[in-house]
Amino acid sequence: MRIWQGTLGLLVALILAGCQTPQERQLQAFIDRHVAVVDPLRAETNRTMYAAEVSGDKADFDKLKQLRLRLHEIYTNRDDFVLLKRLKESGRVRDPLLRRQLDKLYLAYLDSRMDPDLLKQIIELSTSITERYNNFRGTIDGEPVTMSDIYRIMTTEGHTPLRQKAWRASKQVGNAIVEDYRRLVRMRNRAVRAIGFDNYHTYVLTTGEQDVSEVDRVFAELDALTRGPFAERKAELDRILAADYGLAVEQLRPWHYHDPFFQRTPLVYEVDLDRYYADHDVVQLCRDYYAGVGLPVDDILARSDLYDKPGKNPHAFAEDIDRHGDVRILANVNNDERWMETTLHELGHAVYFKYHDPDLPYLLREPAHAFTTEAAAMFFGRLSRNAAWMQTMLGLSHAQQAELEEVTRRYLEFQQILFARWALVMWHFEKAVYADPDQDLNTLWWDLVERYQLVHRPEGAPDAGWASKLHFTVAPCYYHNYMLGELLASQWHAHLVANVLGEASDQDISYTNDKRIGRYFRDAVFGPAAGYRWDEMIRRSTGHDLTADHFARQFIR
Repeated sequence: MRIWQGTLGLLVALILAGCQTPQERQLQAFIDRHVAVVDPLRAETNRTMYAAEVSGDKADFDKLKQLRLRLHEIYTNRDDFVLLKRLKESGRVRDPLLRRQLDKLYLAYLDSRMDPDLLKQIIELSTSITERYNNFRGTIDGEPVTMSDIYRIMTTEGHTPLRQKAWRASKQVGNAIVEDYRRLVRMRNRAVRAIGFDNYHTYVLTTGEQDVSEVDRVFAELDALTRGPFAERKAELDRILAADYGLAVEQLRPWHYHDPFFQRTPLVYEVDLDRYYADHDVVQLCRDYYAGVGLPVDDILARSDLYDKPGKNPHAFAEDIDRHGDVRILANVNNDERWMETTLHELGHAVYFKYHDPDLPYLLREPAHAFTTEAAAMFFGRLSRNAAWMQTMLGLSHAQQAELEEVTRRYLEFQQILFARWALVMWHFEKAVYADPDQDLNTLWWDLVERYQLVHRPEGAPDAGWASKLHFTVAPCYYHNYMLGELLASQWHAHLVANVLGEASDQDISYTNDKRIGRYFRDAVFGPAAGYRWDEMIRRSTGHDLTADHFARQFIR
């Protein structure tokens, strides 16, 4: 679904240019000037950010801070905002692509109404917190450990005292940065209240073309849909864990759940999925998989930094450096199921970036919304626990697939329900943080964890371990998009099974070695990029509006 199609598209563009209104010509001239400045500066900023995340070097972070300030200053020009506002209110920008670019520019330039000195302080403080976070290493008995060490201990170690030490080590950075984080929240709130928003949380959703009340509605539905099924699965999990550790169920605490935030299902059922990946190269599996569906990623992997090193961001992300083809991921790969899922996930982001229509205007060469790229990442990331996918990619026998089938289904269903409960914690907590950053956030965190995740808080006064979730600092008011992404991934899944693959059910659907998969995403999702609003793109790619129905049918049986 290319919005412009080669020469024909150029001819259409030329014809339309001759019919442009004065407002459209004025807007196009503004866009041309704007892109000439923003394009090279954004690319340099992203390259510096990537280098800083890899190196952890203070000089790289200092340079990044300055580049982000320069980039942000572009959007603080009040004369530009007045012009864009006038063009938007004129109703004379009729060309769909121009109107779409105008909408995006208008929202981006809302920052121009804020105090520029305060915005500068916000960027400096946010960058400083990120630098400290990346260079921080938790310790166990005085010895520094990486997040990979912590995950290994929490997924393999049976000795409870060491598990607890690893869990606490994962949280130490939160206590180190929490006061600066509170200060950052106050500053963000002060900046947006000056332009009429009640707090920064509302501002972020509004400028992201979302509505707080609508997201509240979706999360209320998810709470009702998942509360009972989650409680049942959690009770079964607790019985297994308690037996493994020689404890009573009531003695289980957060460090018993294999993940520092209990956002992933512990690998405790009859089959250990990690052992299926231990003798395989996760990166090569990803390379082979994406090539098989017509979305090759060799160039992305060649530009990427994939393995653990000192000072490097211990997690993973994908980045479109320049909107001209320089797409990369950052990872810290191990050959296990966690990193199989994570690498598939990050490459899902990356192919969304890579395969946009290059003929689109620069300002529209990005995903339709943050959560639509999350949906693509989740669609592909789910495959690490798909028995049919594992059989094909790992060369398993039919007997091995049969052995895996029931267990992987249970893992995947539990994982999705578990993530919905975790997302409820994040949504309600962050909304409360921006409503009142001076309240007792440590206690609030555990109140929400106990309510939605059914995990008992540790004994003693609660600390700020929650602040070790870096999303609070670097991706504020964003986490709900992951859950919306899960809903959309299920909606795409239902559409692909019924309308692209022509199957009556998703039984044994592996999504491997079938170019129709890549063609669908390139034509219906990746290609159009931000040419349509997210809701219009979803209607066009699936035939109806975003709904939780497909997620419920896929995972809540």
